[in-house]
Amino acid sequence: MAHVEVYEFDDELDELGFFDFLPPNQGSRLAGSLSRVLSLMGAGDRFVEPGGQFAVAGTIITVAQQKGGAGKTTLTAHLAVAFKDAGKSVALVDIDPQQSLSNWFRLRQELYEDAEDGMVLSRTEGWRSRSEVDKLAREFDIVMVDTPPHAETETRVAVRGAQIAVVPCQPSPMDVWATYPVLELAQKEGTPALMVLNRVPARANLTDQMLAEVKQLGASIARARLGNRILFASALAEGRGAAEARPLSIATQEIKRLSKEILRKAG
Repeated sequence: MAHVEVYEFDDELDELGFFDFLPPNQGSRLAGSLSRVLSLMGAGDRFVEPGGQFAVAGTIITVAQQKGGAGKTTLTAHLAVAFKDAGKSVALVDIDPQQSLSNWFRLRQELYEDAEDGMVLSRTEGWRSRSEVDKLAREFDIVMVDTPPHAETETRVAVRGAQIAVVPCQPSPMDVWATYPVLELAQKEGTPALMVLNRVPARANLTDQMLAEVKQLGASIARARLGNRILFASALAEGRGAAEARPLSIATQEIKRLSKEILRKAG
């Protein structure tokens, strides 16, 4: 992407003469409209000017789940590889203190010379995470944020800045109920949420009541589901994703279907 200058919507635009051609009192209205458009595009409240044109920010996907053991980091890694294989440049942002995603990427770097072809990882936390995600979104097609469990403040910031919140969940009543706080958070922040059924046994099914409760929280359930497949774990142990370890496997087909569905939902 070409070099861009980024300006906040405040007095800087006025100093640049951006509103000089407008009738009185119209400048602030235009600034508000542009801010809203860029927010919907994922660029936050920023005006991006590369030679007089807008630079479209990358898609920010936050993977969040406050219940441990739901497969959050596993899902993040496999989706990242699927996006990369589809020709997208991918930035991973690990804000989970457990650093499981960072450890996987470090193993990947140690084993494969092309580990960083089309994919990078940034480790950050706290107040710096939002600015790091925004910066990467101007450089990469996809930014995936792996959030910590049981850390409401950092998860809220990550969900707020995303085009979509992906929420992995195993298909049991206890797991679905434990997902409600994240779905409520996404609803409060105005971020679309997509619940992904993970580690699904062959005959697993959710009751109509649970499906209705999820929908009442403004979330949808992904049509693509991930089975309880050994490859999802074994590939990570080799520093790879399912799409790299066994490109023709059922696991790879599932993760690729899900990656396409997520991008459609993110708009």
